[in-house]
This record gives sequence, structure tokens and C-alpha cells, in this order.
Amino acid sequence: MPSWIRAVILPLSGLLLTLPAAADVKARSCSEVRQAYGAKGFSLADIPYQEIAGEHLRICPQEYTCCTTEMEDKLSQQSKLEFENLVEETSHFVRTTFVSRHKKFDEFFRELLENAEKSLNDMFVRTYGMLYMQNSEVFQDLFTELKRYYTGGNVNLEEMLNDFWARLLERMFQLINPQYHFSEDYLECVSKYTDQLKPFGDVPRKLKIQVTRAFIAARTFVQGLTVGREVANRVSKVSPTPGCIRALMKMLYCPYCRGLPTVRPCNNYCLNVMKGCLANQADLDTEWNLFIDAMLLVAERLEGPFNIESVMDPIDVKISEAIMNMQENSMQVSAKVFQGCGQPKPAPALRSARSAPENFNTRFRPYNPEERPTTAAGTSLDRLVTDIKEKLKLSKKVWSTLPYTICKDERVTAGTSNDEECWNGHSKARYLPEIMNDGLTNQINNPEVEVDITRPDTFIRQQIMALRVMTNKLKNAYNGNDVNFQDTSDESSGSGSGSGCMDDVCPTEFEFVTTEAPAVDPDRREEESSASKLSSSLISWSLVCVVLALQRLNR
Repeated sequence: MPSWIRAVILPLSGLLLTLPAAADVKARSCSEVRQAYGAKGFSLADIPYQEIAGEHLRICPQEYTCCTTEMEDKLSQQSKLEFENLVEETSHFVRTTFVSRHKKFDEFFRELLENAEKSLNDMFVRTYGMLYMQNSEVFQDLFTELKRYYTGGNVNLEEMLNDFWARLLERMFQLINPQYHFSEDYLECVSKYTDQLKPFGDVPRKLKIQVTRAFIAARTFVQGLTVGREVANRVSKVSPTPGCIRALMKMLYCPYCRGLPTVRPCNNYCLNVMKGCLANQADLDTEWNLFIDAMLLVAERLEGPFNIESVMDPIDVKISEAIMNMQENSMQVSAKVFQGCGQPKPAPALRSARSAPENFNTRFRPYNPEERPTTAAGTSLDRLVTDIKEKLKLSKKVWSTLPYTICKDERVTAGTSNDEECWNGHSKARYLPEIMNDGLTNQINNPEVEVDITRPDTFIRQQIMALRVMTNKLKNAYNGNDVNFQDTSDESSGSGSGSGCMDDVCPTEFEFVTTEAPAVDPDRREEESSASKLSSSLISWSLVCVVLALQRLNR
């Protein structure tokens, strides 16, 4: 073969040999990405058929890509929505726990009060008849105030119960002394002798201790369930920062742009992204756990010495027992009151003709358990509290474990067993950076999310303060101390805005003052003080009588 022919053929054959390699360099098809993108509900008009140069991308790697600028924007918004939904789904358990248990406890408590009031009314109508019906508002007012206290009203339980017994003494004193007329001033004097004379025996003191402690614990517990419900609802609605949205897009949808729509993020990669995006939520965990511990302590009180059910169920029997004590001691009580308050004026002839037995001669009728109304809300307090305690224990550490719970979701990551065939933010390969610790300050070197650790989320700080305040109230309730709520409605409803407590300083609505409940054990000094007051009162009255007698003699 001539040399010139050989010189032409050899380059041509070389060119032909290189053609297949040149064909391999051409852009890959985006058909798989188009299918996945369309399945998300997006228009296929945004997506190219083959890869294009990626210089226009702002988040994903600027290499050959199946993503246009419009796609990157839409997928960024999609990643934000999916993240918000994931957080809401993951916190669903804790939210429903507080919502359902608050509803159940509130229903139980209200029905318990209604049953107790109905039982007392039925018993007293049968036992005392018209005399009770003529004075029933005294008892109705007692239950009205108890309900008002439970719903957050500004009611001092101890003072309210003292007023109840004082009013009851006034009414009964008139009934056992129908031959006299008593002015308002005289009756006011009578009521002052309630503590000294103890006309109702030891029932008022015991009932005061039981009612105050049980109601303090029950009200604070249900308010704790309210606060837990509100905090969980608010915190589960996240507003990701721009830095978080970029990280979410890079993790969830940059595989689409790289032509790998079926490749899911590496588990550790997901953890770093979630820890950066949920750093403020993790900071809630310490105060949340203290709050749960305080709720569990009060729950134990509700099961034991502060059991509201064991106080309210037999309250009609206890009050009737007190009335019986008053009947049995009516003569002595009247004599001592006449000594202290003076001899009352006789009543008009018609009224004085009626004797005490004709007016108030009915004895206390023993309580029959079969007459008790059905258990409130179809359960017992012990069963209800046991159920709530189990659910509360499961809700501990819920905010710091959110990233782990989300990243375990097979819809999100490739899982821990597949750490080679997963998306690491750049390609399908192992994720090498270390996992960050929990909380805002630990995100300073987060390789995936830009986090400003100098600016805590004010909204989350507000929830932390709400939990801290509620925890203090629960601790007081555990010790039997009441709390004077400054503005319960504002505190429970909260604010949806980002404004709140700055530098751990909160509005005055969170201020509260504790009030000691009566001691559980009898206090001899209190009795001695009461006795000395009565003694000094009677001595003073005797001296007045002596002076008046001497004045008459001098005339």
C-alpha cells in the first residue's frame, strides 16, 4: 500500500475509534428525575430532558444537573414544608397525650363536683326537707366557689371555707333559737365565735385541710396539663431559618439535581441537619423534663393524701355530721354566744311560740353507699392518674430526641445499615463529619447548617419560661401551698408572636405568691390560742356586766 494512502487511513481510523468515547461525554437523561419530580405534583415544563450545566444553582453542587433555577426554588419550598410536617408528625404523640389527658381529667373533675353537689342536695332534701331548701343557697354558694377556684378564679380556699361555716352557724343558730330575733350585727357577732366554740366539732378543721390540699393539687395539675398542651402545640410548629432551609434542600432534593432521585440522605448527615435546624427546640428539653418530673410528683399526691375523689365523694356526709354536732351542742353553744354577744331580743309572739324541736328536730341519717352517684367520667381518679403518669414518663426528652426520631424515618434517610449507598450532600458516598451535640451552643461548628448561636429564638425562650413558672407552681402544690394567679388566662393561652421573655425576664403575669395551707396535724397552740381568745372575750363581757350593775346601784 502506498505510503500516502496509509498516511490518510491511519488518522481516520483513530478518529473512528474515539467516536464512542465522545458520545459518552454527552449529557445523561433526566427521565428518572422527571418521573420523581412529576410525582411530587410539579409541572414537567420546569425540568429538562437531559442534564445541563449547573452554574445557575445556588444551593446544590454546580455540576451537570437536571435542575433549573425554578426547580431549585420549588424544591427548597417543598423541603421546608416536608420538614415542618415531619416535626409536627413526630411530636404528635406528646401533643395528643396532653390534649386527651387534659380533656379527660377536666371532665372527671367537673363531673365529680357536680355529683358531689347533687348527692348533698338529694341527701339534705330527704333529711332536712324544707329547712334545707330555705337555706340551700349557703351550700350552692360553697360549690360555686369551689368550681370557680378550679377554673382559675381568684378564690382563697381557706377564707371561703371559713365563710361557709360562719354562714352555716348563723343560719342554724337562728333555727335552734326561734324564740329570739337576731339583727345582722348580732349574727355577725355569732359568726365570730365559729373557731372558738367549735359548734361543728372537728369537721371544719379536717375538711379545710382535705379540701384545700386536694383542690390545690387538682387545679395545679390540670393547669400543668394545659401548659404542657400549649407548649407542645407551639413548639411543634417550627419556622425554619434561611440557613436551615438551604441545608434541608441540599439534603432532601439535591440528589434530584444530581440525577439520583432514589438515593436518600445518610443517617449521620440527617442528624447534623436536624440538630442545626432544631437547636432551639433541644434547649427546651431541660426545663421540659423538670416540668414532667414536677407533674409526676403532684400526680403521686393526687393518688395519695390529696386525693380529690376521696374528699368530694363523702362531703355531704361530713357536712351533715357537722350539723349533727351543732344540734347536740346547741344548748351550750347558745349559752356561750349569749354570754359573748349579749341577750337577744325576743321574737314576735307567733314566732316565739314555736320551739326549737319543731323547727329543727331531724337527726343525721346514716350514709348509704348504694345512694352514691356513679363514678365521675366513667373512671376513678387512681386509674386516671396512673394512665396520665405512664404517658408523661414517655414524653420526657421528647425535644432533644426529635432529630433522632426524624432521621429514623425510612421516608427520610437511607438508614444506619446503608452508610455507603447514601447521599452525603455532595455525592453517593459515606458521610464523614462527626455528629454535633444537642442544643444551640453546640452548633457553632455544624458543617451543614449555618446557626447563629448568639441569637436564641425568643419564642422558644418564652416557652421555657412558661414551663419554669408552671414547674414552680407544681412544686408548691406538691407541698400543699396555694398559688395566687395574677393572670391565668393570659398565661395559659400565651402569645403566638415571637416576642416574649428576654434574658430570662418575663412579664408580671408570671408572678405568683404562695400561701401556706393548714397543717395536716392538729396544732395544740392554735387550740390554746382559740381557747384563750374565748376566755378573754368572756372575761371582758363579764367585766362590762359588772360595770353596768355598779352604775345601776349608784343611781
